[in-house]
Amino acid sequence: MTETTPRVDHGPDHLRELARQLRVDSVRAAAAAGSGHPTSSLSAADLMAVLLAHHLQYDFERPDHPGNDRFILSKGHASPLLYAAYKAAGALGDEELLTFRTQGSRLEGHPTPRRLPWVEVATGSLGQGLAVGVGMALSGKRLDRVPYRVWVLCGDSELAEGSVWEAAEHAAYEHLDNLTALVDVNRLGQRGPTRHAWDLDAYARRWKAFGWHVVAIDGHDIEAVDRALHEARSTSGQPTVVLARTVKGKGVASAEDREGLHGKPLPDAEAAVAELGGPGQLRVDVRRPPAARVPRATRSGHLELPRYEQGDEVATRDAFGRALTALGTARGDVVALDGEVGDSTRAEDFAKEHPERYFECYIAEQQLVAAAVGLARRGWVPYASTFAAFLTRAHDFVRMAAVSGADLNLVGSHAGVAIGEDGPSQMGLEDLAMFRAVPGSTVLYPCDAPQTARLVAAMADLDGVRYLRTTRGATPVLYGPGEEFPVGGSKVLRWSDADRLTVVAAGVTVHEALAAAGLLDREGIPVRVVDLYSVKPVGRRTLREAAERTGCLLTVEDHRREGGIGDAVLDAFSDGSPVPRLVRLAVTGVPGSASPAEQLRAAGIDAESIAAAVRLLVEHAVVR
Repeated sequence: MTETTPRVDHGPDHLRELARQLRVDSVRAAAAAGSGHPTSSLSAADLMAVLLAHHLQYDFERPDHPGNDRFILSKGHASPLLYAAYKAAGALGDEELLTFRTQGSRLEGHPTPRRLPWVEVATGSLGQGLAVGVGMALSGKRLDRVPYRVWVLCGDSELAEGSVWEAAEHAAYEHLDNLTALVDVNRLGQRGPTRHAWDLDAYARRWKAFGWHVVAIDGHDIEAVDRALHEARSTSGQPTVVLARTVKGKGVASAEDREGLHGKPLPDAEAAVAELGGPGQLRVDVRRPPAARVPRATRSGHLELPRYEQGDEVATRDAFGRALTALGTARGDVVALDGEVGDSTRAEDFAKEHPERYFECYIAEQQLVAAAVGLARRGWVPYASTFAAFLTRAHDFVRMAAVSGADLNLVGSHAGVAIGEDGPSQMGLEDLAMFRAVPGSTVLYPCDAPQTARLVAAMADLDGVRYLRTTRGATPVLYGPGEEFPVGGSKVLRWSDADRLTVVAAGVTVHEALAAAGLLDREGIPVRVVDLYSVKPVGRRTLREAAERTGCLLTVEDHRREGGIGDAVLDAFSDGSPVPRLVRLAVTGVPGSASPAEQLRAAGIDAESIAAAVRLLVEHAVVR
């Protein structure tokens, strides 16, 4: 265990010298790259200096130390400042600092944890850092029970993002007094003044209204910054925000509070470095964290998934809730989050059995996903659920989770027109496309209860962003208890040597495809039916064999044509393999309110519509 390192008492002069060095190195890094955001770094240098030297507890040799404070640079474009701080802490050298933004360098334009072990989460898409920090603070307070602090450095421009206020309200509601937001109020955004410029009172009113303890200071007054951070650490029952009035470009007269320099190296970097006092090699003894151990419940080693009888009718959302609960019993690292629809997604089943590992995020889908990312970064296995349609609101958080290399499970219920009377605002019709486009993602769409249960369990051990799509209404149980569903696979449910074509379906349309195959069989038109439960990665072998044997693939999906099952099937032939004739049935237009059966019929994806499409294809002899 790492022992607590005695605090080095860096006086105000030392802190000012450190801030000066951070400014110099920020300018140098951007100048070497010929790009970057040095002026945004200069404004926050005093905040970073005081935090690094006096308040942060962090072992750079052990970034996974359970007692480490967590620091998130939400204004990720100020990465030169972050890298300058890493240099001052001895984590990287001056030579590497000057590789900023070059190919192969760890020092990317906006920081990511894929390259640097001290970066908690990828930032740069503004408005996300605080929301992820809330997830980490929740982990520390409710799960880890370790007194580390979460520090988030925000810019004033990003306070225009609604996700910041989702995070602010949730942090106050959860009494996250282990969370501190430092806001660099430097007045200028990318193209001119921010909405409230230097009006700290305007900002203070908003944060106070959300329940935060507010400290407003001159962000270039070293002693004031130090007092503010001490106050933040001693405040109980509330998160703290430090509103720091700063000057963009501070320290370089020609750049101070000047518009038109955002995202550019300083015009005369050499003169700016000289004006700031020249390069330095100051090193900071960052306080080591105290010894800590995170209590992780051990795995039982025995997962008893719910069992279902073939022929029963069970909604896959019901199977998800029961399977997740069983998984939570077998694994103490599994946590669940929901967006105030747990009675619909069935996440409430988990909440009843494992309330200490359940997080209600209310109707705030960006915070829902961000909290899951924060929990994942702390070593937990999160399952975050809401309606499939509502996850589209959090797409940027999903995208950035993939950039971060975060491992998390997302579950979208109420998919497709099959939800029925609720109408188009509640229908997930774009979700498969959205998640398929995420790099490294896994996309699963089960058609019955046993398949759902198996896939829920399998998701826990996958990498990256994993998405499971569930159905509102009950569907027949097709598979027996011993059936396996490897990710990247598919199931052939009906076949013969005389098959005229192959119907490829997933989820609710599997049952429609089977019903259509029954109708057609009575007419002497045999067809093959494939259950494409793994949409990404897609089961190539089965699809290629089906194409070879039947010559034509008909895809049927309760989703838009763009980006869904049809496009996933095409991926199976994207390596140069012969592409079969492909015909698609999918949802077009905007549905209204109707019963589930009526919705499927109106969309042209019910059993009779599938059968009619097959008859037409056979009649026109486009299949052999």
